[in-house]
Amino acid sequence: MAGEALLIITYDVGTTGMKTCLFEIGKEIKLLDSEMAEYGLYILEGGGAEQDPEEWWQAMCESTRRLLGKTGTDPRSIAGISFCSQLQGLVLVDEEGRPVRRMMSYMDQRARQVMHEHMSHGLQFSGVNVFKLLKSIRETGAVSASAKDPVWKYKWVEKHEPENFRRTHKWLDVKEFLILRSTGEFIRTEDSAFASLLYNIREGQKGWSRAVCDMIGVNMEHLPPIIKSVDKAGEITTSAAPELGLPVGTPVFGGGGDSSLIGVGAGAVEPGDTHIYAGTSGWVSTVVEKPVLDPTAMIAAIVGAQPGKFNYFAEMETAGKCLEWVKDNLALDEIGIYMQKTLVNESRESLYASLYDFIMEMVASVPAGAGGVIFTPWLHGNRCPFEDSYARGMFFNISLETGKLEMMRAVLEGVCFHLRWMLEAHEKKVKASEVLRFVGGGALSDVTSQALADITGRPVETVDNSQNVGAVGAAIVVGVGLGILDSFETAKEFVSVKKKFSPDPQHKETYDRNYRVFKNLYPNNQKNFKQLNE
Repeated sequence: MAGEALLIITYDVGTTGMKTCLFEIGKEIKLLDSEMAEYGLYILEGGGAEQDPEEWWQAMCESTRRLLGKTGTDPRSIAGISFCSQLQGLVLVDEEGRPVRRMMSYMDQRARQVMHEHMSHGLQFSGVNVFKLLKSIRETGAVSASAKDPVWKYKWVEKHEPENFRRTHKWLDVKEFLILRSTGEFIRTEDSAFASLLYNIREGQKGWSRAVCDMIGVNMEHLPPIIKSVDKAGEITTSAAPELGLPVGTPVFGGGGDSSLIGVGAGAVEPGDTHIYAGTSGWVSTVVEKPVLDPTAMIAAIVGAQPGKFNYFAEMETAGKCLEWVKDNLALDEIGIYMQKTLVNESRESLYASLYDFIMEMVASVPAGAGGVIFTPWLHGNRCPFEDSYARGMFFNISLETGKLEMMRAVLEGVCFHLRWMLEAHEKKVKASEVLRFVGGGALSDVTSQALADITGRPVETVDNSQNVGAVGAAIVVGVGLGILDSFETAKEFVSVKKKFSPDPQHKETYDRNYRVFKNLYPNNQKNFKQLNE
């Protein structure tokens, strides 16, 4: 590491809100303050999930100005900005950089029929044409075999909204739209390009894969130039500067997706390091040095922000979102009582945190196993180890003795059961680390962390600023890009373990029994899910 401490701003662009963070990078990476701004997630009939890119931009501008104002920071002292963002959104823009329609979220599943028309014919493996499967794997190390993959959203717009498709100049992802608004530059970072599953991973041929684009029918003129995460994408323009409250010329770095940078911010940067994330969605990820693919379990080694590294990545659609559902639907009576004791001037963010703590305190009083109640966390379909947009959540084995607290505990355990299922599928190809680094909002709870250790049978570690690890990863990107940090491996020096949780052998028999039942619930109900949700 070289140079003096610098101030940078990062944007953690989530599904329903953006956290804007002010960091100081010097002998340590220090989070000085942050601001939160929310925006909409529009759920539509038929499996649609959309967002308005202009709402992201307004959130970015407003939160930046508030952050600078409340900290008294001179905007001229900001050395650079970057992003950690949700991935696999479809953002189509015209030549002026204006969205031609709302963004189709990674959660959107309307393209089932489009995918079927392109991929489910002839000789098949796991429901995918074997020749297209092999070509995709050879070129990209993966295959677009989920209706939620962005290329099928692209083809859906082409088929169902031809006028919007005709107006399209470039196909971007979430942070790339914000980079465009900030700099006027149309770009994609490598990890974002890979997330489209159109990126050629082979040495000497890295870039957009013409073979796969031709096979699916993607107009390569819609695909922008590709840069590295640590590259400077551009500088803040004269039009963006007054909206953001930052000077013209402030460097803007490529940044990365959440699946790339959360691991970096968690300190899981060496080959073999495994981290588990529980935010709105959830995943299990291990750093590897070469492409690995398990199409039967929908797991692939994705291109990360670190040069020469991949993240073997298994994802679930809803993790912390299930606990948010608990807060909004199961805990109303208890929260109503609690709110009578709450100061009326308590902020929304701190109120949410305290309500979450309150729920966890209640759940901790329920014995492991939730009285035999089991919850499946597939509230918006599922991706791994089975891909099924029709799958849904359920409570199984409710009795007259079951109360809300047992149901709440079952939700928490159901998320952990699914994480174990993905971990086991993960290890059919890649050995996970013995100690699991656990991050995200879910890791703020000792109850959840202990349940994860008990259910997986592995030690679990949490870190400081667990809910901000993506922003920390984005800060490291800027530090490396500016040359004040030597490499991504520097994260090991800055990310320290906060707590350790060891598996409790007293709970093993109960959790192993419930887990066996949990895994049976999907195959036993697959046809029922389709019949109800098709």
